[in-house]
Amino acid sequence: MNLTLHEIGRAVHATNDFEKYKDLKINKLEFDSRKIESGDVFLPLKGEHDGHDFIKKAFLQGALVTLTQYPLSEENPFLQVADTKVALQGLAHYYLKKENPDVISITGSNGKTTTKDMTAAVLATHYRTYKTQGNNNNEIGLPYTILSMPEDTEKLVLEMGMDRPGDIVFLSELANPKIALITLIGESHLEFFGTRKEIARGKMGITAGLKRENVLVAPADPIIDEFIPEGQKIVRFGKTGADLYVTKLTEHKENLTFETNFFGKSITIPVPGKFNANNAMLAAYVGKLEGVPEGKIHQALSSVQLTKNRTEWLKSVNGVDILSDVYNANPTAMRLILETFQAIERNFGGRKVVVLADMLELGEHSAELHASISAVVQNEKLDKIFLYGPMMKNLAEKLPEALYFTSFDELSQAVQEFIREGDQILIKGSNGMGLAKLVEILTTEEATLL
Repeated sequence: MNLTLHEIGRAVHATNDFEKYKDLKINKLEFDSRKIESGDVFLPLKGEHDGHDFIKKAFLQGALVTLTQYPLSEENPFLQVADTKVALQGLAHYYLKKENPDVISITGSNGKTTTKDMTAAVLATHYRTYKTQGNNNNEIGLPYTILSMPEDTEKLVLEMGMDRPGDIVFLSELANPKIALITLIGESHLEFFGTRKEIARGKMGITAGLKRENVLVAPADPIIDEFIPEGQKIVRFGKTGADLYVTKLTEHKENLTFETNFFGKSITIPVPGKFNANNAMLAAYVGKLEGVPEGKIHQALSSVQLTKNRTEWLKSVNGVDILSDVYNANPTAMRLILETFQAIERNFGGRKVVVLADMLELGEHSAELHASISAVVQNEKLDKIFLYGPMMKNLAEKLPEALYFTSFDELSQAVQEFIREGDQILIKGSNGMGLAKLVEILTTEEATLL
């Protein structure tokens, strides 16, 4: 981190006399005391626990200075601020302007993490690039990402998440992106937004920190039209006839190949799901905008590594192919992955099995949205359907052949007893439903063979 103690004090408007401390270069900033190393800044936050309770521990582990909302003894250097979270955000904004990388911001109801990974992989072939690590995409995670970037970063790819109205506006104004992408306007977080139109309004908040002459890349979906700022440069993608679109898509079990209307040759990516063609297309387009040669774009996408639990093929201990997509779920994503799974060729002698769990935060429309998944289920292509969670009961009523569970342990046992070598199984649900545990069981314990 290219900051000194005094520079941080001025940036966060510390109210105590910090000039008396020796001015030293900072190593990095951490708000988890367990990660503190010699020379770090400790920034305590208030959450389930009050980080101020861990200040002493942070100094014992080598912290150089701590921020604090309360006055401390002079035993160790401290910077007193009114609110440590606001200080974190203000420091990130200052550091971003100081280092001045080009920011590419990405949001969307589905595909934002995958698109982030792909975009960063493309840019990294030509520039010093840093990206959001894991799921650090909110009002705390995004500033932490900024403050964690290497000093020589040229391109910074930031994922922006949204739980409440105004979230994306705040993040965009903090980051001031050069390029902004919206992957999809779906049904995620209907519980907090009420309608898909309000979700669109929330996602379009990404233009708040975007200059009108800089480009917004957004779906060719009319639901966003009324929220496009006057004079905003915009590129639309998706359907044929848009500015960007996918052509000649061919799906395989572990990869897909496609062409676009703007890229010189076909692209193959090592992940399944036709929805990932759009994600890769967006990454390729950002690469072209930023001057990355087509050969390097092709090379990056052909070997891209995605964040864990995003549409990945795994192998169970008893020879079952597992298509795991258990990080998050919404109706659009669930329909798309079902269509992909059903289109994949069976293994010789194997069966196709689906495990679906609740999609969370869908609000008053949750029951009908769960039931609507039945429209894409092709019974003739599936040998067994397992449904889990209170809201999945609505889908179970539409699919009388499905097995419905309210207990995770019973679901896990039933799945293990059913699957056998050569089968393919899709496991999909919101992170809060704990299906990652089922994936772990199937890949680390000996499942029952029939």
